[in-house]
Amino acid sequence: MSEPYRVTVVCHGNICRSPMAEFLLREAFEDAGLGDRVVVDSAGTSDEEAGNSAHRRTVATLQRHGHPDLGWSEHRARQFRPDWFDDIDLVLAADHPHVDRLGRIARDDADRDKVRLVRSFDPDAVAAGELGMDDPWYGGDEEYETTYEEIRAATPGIVDHVRSALER
Repeated sequence: MSEPYRVTVVCHGNICRSPMAEFLLREAFEDAGLGDRVVVDSAGTSDEEAGNSAHRRTVATLQRHGHPDLGWSEHRARQFRPDWFDDIDLVLAADHPHVDRLGRIARDDADRDKVRLVRSFDPDAVAAGELGMDDPWYGGDEEYETTYEEIRAATPGIVDHVRSALER
């Protein structure tokens, strides 16, 4: 496997769920001593938010929990492109429609095999059969807190998965 290991988190517009996960994962990989071996970014399945900043409630949620700015102030939404599969090791989709969309633009089974739901790394979500992540954009602070907690619950499993891949 080539290094660095590359992770891209994908949601619809790349302003709420995926950037929140991107910055939480960046911090988690730094804390795990893997920050120099793992690159995390994010994208959307849509281009409707292209060029826009992370949503203000995404940033407010991260700030409320005391996270450092690991790039959110410079974040600009972008749309996922099929040729990116060549350089990405793990594509983390926020919800089932994103998996479907990524599967449709994947060029082959190797591309599709790189796609996993974020919450598939949370044992409690797996046990409950609730792997999707609702879009907080339609709600308020409470919905952003739910998204935050769902990502945080999956983060240790994602870090362990990547650590194992790096050790192979």
